[in-house]
Amino acid sequence: MFRTLTNFLTKASPKREPKEVSNKSPINQTISIPPENSRERARQLVLGLQDDICAGLEKTDGQGKFEEETWTRPEGGGGRSRVMSEGKIFEQGGVNFSEVEGNELPPSILNQRPEAKGHSWFATGTSMVLHPRNPYIPTVHLNYRYFEAGPVWWFGGGADLTPFYPYLEDARHFHKVHKKACDSVNPEFHKVFKPWCDEYFFLKHRQETRGIGGIFYDYQDGSGVLYKGQNPDGPAAKISNQIGTCTQTWEQLFSLAQACGQAFLPSYIPIINKRGDKSYGERERQFQLYRRGRYVEFNLVWDRGTIFGLQTNGRTESILMSLPPLARWEYGYSAPSNSREALLTELFTKPQNWSSDDSLVEKCAQYDALD
Repeated sequence: MFRTLTNFLTKASPKREPKEVSNKSPINQTISIPPENSRERARQLVLGLQDDICAGLEKTDGQGKFEEETWTRPEGGGGRSRVMSEGKIFEQGGVNFSEVEGNELPPSILNQRPEAKGHSWFATGTSMVLHPRNPYIPTVHLNYRYFEAGPVWWFGGGADLTPFYPYLEDARHFHKVHKKACDSVNPEFHKVFKPWCDEYFFLKHRQETRGIGGIFYDYQDGSGVLYKGQNPDGPAAKISNQIGTCTQTWEQLFSLAQACGQAFLPSYIPIINKRGDKSYGERERQFQLYRRGRYVEFNLVWDRGTIFGLQTNGRTESILMSLPPLARWEYGYSAPSNSREALLTELFTKPQNWSSDDSLVEKCAQYDALD
């Protein structure tokens, strides 16, 4: 079982969680019932996303091809892992699919959703991480998933961008495309899912975000509460509380996963086309490898899916597919003042209102980092 599905089983209840941001859906509240073919539809959705994304990436790379490996989980289910190495654009990348099932749910889920006890469970999803070779092309991550156990079900997912030599227009484009996808289902979604992404992909020991964010959501079950994260005092929780009840049906949340998954290629391929031919030297390459180290730190220290998978004898090769092929660490490194590297560490690793903060234009213009 690789990282896609371990994400379902790792969201432990936060130590401090008031009622308004509780992960538990009120038992007495009417929640949309999944259709009879919900599992097959969710499975076909994420399978289709894997196929479409791989085809689009191979076409864009022009040289690299994904190698596929299928696997079976003894407890039930399996998946297919697709990895590209040494492509023209992608130094390494993986796009995975899995569907797993079982009869025993772990305490991490039962503590939050006790009504799932005694029911067989099913989970399916697709996850992707791409590590381009050119430092001017950002690393990118995607994950969309579905879980069901008796009366309990939810969707989760998101996508986030991690640049090394960032451009404001790239950040704005990535966020614009994902906002449009969210808005196509409900204009309230992006207001919460954008800050939730900034919150989740945050390296607490470095006090910086992994990148410029994107969208992130979890435990979306139609109960009416948008934010179900672990920071009741954060921006995402506050915005969710201001919005109030936002009840959605299974069909609407299915459409959200579909729209956001299909938004990935339009959000990322134009960035590759803009930056793919930009020349770089050893300085840029070494900084890229240094910043990749932050990616490794997040995935091994903070990502609950990775940690859970390794602790429960998961399929190691697929769990660690998200790691870059090369990375480095440097003791006490500090980016040179007034440099492109400093722009990343001082501006692009902090939550920003990328779309409408005009002050970002002036700051980025000083470093020729607008477009």
